[in-house]
Amino acid sequence: MESPWKVIVWCVICFFPVLIYLLRHRRPANFPPGPPGWPFIGNMFDVGNMPHRNLAALKQKYGSVVGLQLGAIRTMVILTPKAATEFFKNHDLNFVERTITDTMTVHDFDKNSLSLASYGPSWRALRRLTTLDMLVAKRINESAPIRRKCVDQMLAWLEEEARQNRTVEVARFTFLTTFNLLGNLMLSSDLLDPNCEEGAEFFEAMMSLMEWGGHPNLSDIFPFLKPFDLQGLRRKMHHDLGNALKIASRFVKKRMEERQKGVQTDRPKDFLDVLLEFEGDPKEGITKISEHTINVFIMEIFLAGSETTSSTTEWVMTELICNPEAMSKRDDGCGSYGDHSEKGRSIKTNAEVPGCNVTRATKISIRLFYLY
Repeated sequence: MESPWKVIVWCVICFFPVLIYLLRHRRPANFPPGPPGWPFIGNMFDVGNMPHRNLAALKQKYGSVVGLQLGAIRTMVILTPKAATEFFKNHDLNFVERTITDTMTVHDFDKNSLSLASYGPSWRALRRLTTLDMLVAKRINESAPIRRKCVDQMLAWLEEEARQNRTVEVARFTFLTTFNLLGNLMLSSDLLDPNCEEGAEFFEAMMSLMEWGGHPNLSDIFPFLKPFDLQGLRRKMHHDLGNALKIASRFVKKRMEERQKGVQTDRPKDFLDVLLEFEGDPKEGITKISEHTINVFIMEIFLAGSETTSSTTEWVMTELICNPEAMSKRDDGCGSYGDHSEKGRSIKTNAEVPGCNVTRATKISIRLFYLY
């Protein structure tokens, strides 16, 4: 039988690390109220597998701003429009930095990304270029013929697949259509073939990036585990992000070679030209955008525009199929929408919505959950 002193010593050895952890991670006085958490894991059980519902339920007890401890990370949840308005209008600079997950640090992606880079002159320059040269109404309106052409091409692909009695992968065709559109707008490159090697390769890379970037990572909850990469997510992201950047760099290198050789073209200026022509801003202390930053930025725009559009379209169609009543209301409300081509296909055109101009397909997806 062990000596009582040995038992006491072991209890002390085990007790002090736990005490130190609890003291270091106790809730600060100015932290928003929230449910009590368990040692080490915090409020992870409170989040559960339906976080949007479980977090919304906390508003009744803890108010519009709830504080949570997720492992070693403290975070806040904004649950009312009033709190969100206060947050973004009066305290935006205090919370301007984004949380950088471990997988987003590979290839210095977080330092060159518009969505993740630290707030500062470089980020403001990229944002200014995006808002003034890409997302302005004039450029969007000018892209209408290109968008129409890409939609027609997608319908032709779908008809060919139907004639061959093949299974139609909605996400893949929507992704490639959006990929074609972005290629025209940003790179003046038309990737029309759904079996295009670059398009298929980029599609696979994007799917992997979304999976590794959205996968729960222990290193994000317990930062001291980052050096070990226990789940291998950083390694996988390093490989697939590297492939995606290589694809983006092909377009950039080709355009840079054309500019160096003085090749004259009659094509309109695209967004890649804008990025390459940017000479910096002496007042902000900004120099010319590096080739790596351009590669990251282009890849990010393709990722944000292509994968999100294809996923949204796929899920909207899934919800409609699973809800016949909503499908019926959609048919009643949208049967006369759009222009009809010679083949009888109905092409959705833009719809006027107070305050903005959006496509009817977007309007339908927004109203979908209201229908049922």
